[in-house]
Amino acid sequence: MPRPFCIRIHGPALKVVASVAAMGGAMAMPAPVLAQSGSLPAAQGAPTYADLADLADGAPLVLKAEVKRQAQVKPERAPGLAPGHARLYLEAETLSLISGTVPVGESLKYLVDVPLDSRGKAPKLKKSEVILFARPVTGRASEIQLVNPSAQLMWSAQTEQRLRPILAELASADAPPRVTGIRDALSVAGNLVGESETQLFLDTEGRRPASITVTRRPDMEPAWGVSWTEIVDRAAMQPRPQSLRWYRLACFLPASLPADANLSSDNDDRQRAERDYAYVMQSLGPCPRNL
Repeated sequence: MPRPFCIRIHGPALKVVASVAAMGGAMAMPAPVLAQSGSLPAAQGAPTYADLADLADGAPLVLKAEVKRQAQVKPERAPGLAPGHARLYLEAETLSLISGTVPVGESLKYLVDVPLDSRGKAPKLKKSEVILFARPVTGRASEIQLVNPSAQLMWSAQTEQRLRPILAELASADAPPRVTGIRDALSVAGNLVGESETQLFLDTEGRRPASITVTRRPDMEPAWGVSWTEIVDRAAMQPRPQSLRWYRLACFLPASLPADANLSSDNDDRQRAERDYAYVMQSLGPCPRNL
């Protein structure tokens, strides 16, 4: 996931739009530490499961808010602004805390980069309801840092409904660890022609156990499953599509088996390990992202 970054705006930078006075001086205050974010361009479509999991994983706060005020930052005061985008200073009201154990203020302040419309204008977000994936700013209850440049989504009941099971899985005691690659792969032929077993040991954050076993039997379809314990469970099942276990594998395993991870010395065993790994990846399917 992209690393979050902060922009600190000092006093003069609050003169970002001519409409500040019309807003009752609401922005004439010492500027907070805020995070840049991007809202979802309409052309990209709805966020996928992987998009939502990317945002939710590691976000201390997931909340629903309503935008109350916005002001556009002048381009010269918006370093790193992408072409075709505007940077907005937003003030919002917290409507609900969807997930999180840290306190959050009733009012929120943050920056957001948004795509310009066909007329080159920034969208009017006032009164819009949004989902924010954020972390708090220490000592400033009303200020948040969004976790990455896609960490503001337009709220819809459907998006929140899709998001909540992901948050529940992430918070569960048996949540699978983040997978970072393949540590070892070993394939062994069985006693019968067409019989074999391939074991794939995964690298994970925190070095927590995770392994995949692929078994082949004569005249049968290959079977595979993933185990998230120290014990290699040969009865382990494939992860359910669009689940956290599926996401950990489909979205982060390499496309092909790394040669240095293949411990088999026999050429037939090495080729079978590669074939079995390709079978697993085919079974998992693609990991589409729109953000």
